Amino acid sequence: MAYDFETVIDRRNTGSLKWARYAGTDILPLWVADMDFASPPEVIEALHRRVDHGVFGYSRPHAGLVEAALEYMDRAHGAKVEASWIHWMPGLVPALSMACGAVGEPGASVLTLTPIYPPFLMVADDTQRRTISVPLASNQETNGEWRIDFDALEAAVTPETKVFLFCNPHNPVGRAYTRAEVQGVVDFCLRHDLVLVSGEIHCDLVLDPDKTPHISLATFEGPIRDRMIVQLAASKTYNIAGLANAWCVIPNAKLRTAFIRAGGKFIPEISPLSFHATEAAYRHGEPWRQELLATLRGHRDFLADAVRTRLPGIKMAEPHEATYLAWLDCRDLGVENPGALFEKHGVGLSNGADFAAPGFLRLNFGCPRATLAEALDRMERAVASLR
Repeated sequence: MAYDFETVIDRRNTGSLKWARYAGTDILPLWVADMDFASPPEVIEALHRRVDHGVFGYSRPHAGLVEAALEYMDRAHGAKVEASWIHWMPGLVPALSMACGAVGEPGASVLTLTPIYPPFLMVADDTQRRTISVPLASNQETNGEWRIDFDALEAAVTPETKVFLFCNPHNPVGRAYTRAEVQGVVDFCLRHDLVLVSGEIHCDLVLDPDKTPHISLATFEGPIRDRMIVQLAASKTYNIAGLANAWCVIPNAKLRTAFIRAGGKFIPEISPLSFHATEAAYRHGEPWRQELLATLRGHRDFLADAVRTRLPGIKMAEPHEATYLAWLDCRDLGVENPGALFEKHGVGLSNGADFAAPGFLRLNFGCPRATLAEALDRMERAVASLR
């Protein structure tokens, strides 16, 4: 490989959210969704060039960044996006709240599918909305695949529902939804007059794109164009989340204005460094991304094999199509708090209860193989301690 995904980089004492949680302990943090890999050298070089300029005043997206974003959407996802549709943000969690606040009135409801990335369950509160959670259907007894239960969606939607928060690829279950599934969501939203917010921050982390390509909402035309907010960022793929940059594609000018207005004065300025890092990632990061995907495929398969052969009582959601976040069903372990069990044995995972799924855990395998192997050894000892 031309790039290094094996060196263990010491992130302790750097202010890392991921590593600071367990500071002073021997717990390996495999929880929050950032990777332990260095960002692409091309991104780092672009940051050095911008730093060398020496002036860091208030900044706006420069023409090169916008051009790179438009070319990226066309090249990577076959989506024809216009520059005027884009609104740049310091992150996508506030964008979820803004989307809820842009439509309807306080007291309206927001629909989402669970288990789900925790902010999807919380953001409605920011705008005095009500969250309606619809569980994904799963056949865990067979191959563990999770799918959208459209009958349950129809039963849950109400006249007060105004927004559907959709996560594709889905965090945490690892699905890259098919075109038929996304079309089903589009049809559902049109039928019920909903604004469809598609969180696609993991869209460039589809591990087997020839089998399960990412289907971006931005590729859909027709009436849904007036009701879509597509959320994107280079942050997860290129490990630049701490630079705080994201963007939303909103073709409808009226909806875009309402979305921006919903942010009020709460949205901070965006760092000029983040703009240049994002441009470099989209322009020059593809060779690095391909090697990252190869690494993550290997890690996914290594992890899945370990779960099947070494961790009785745990099931991993398969097929795992996207993200570096594995979804583990630990209910058969027979312990009330599986996260505490693994922390006791030196592995820190995300608690499924935060995703509306008690008894599950989310494991971040975006780390060197040596770190993952050590974590699995510790998890095996934890499971063995129950016998």
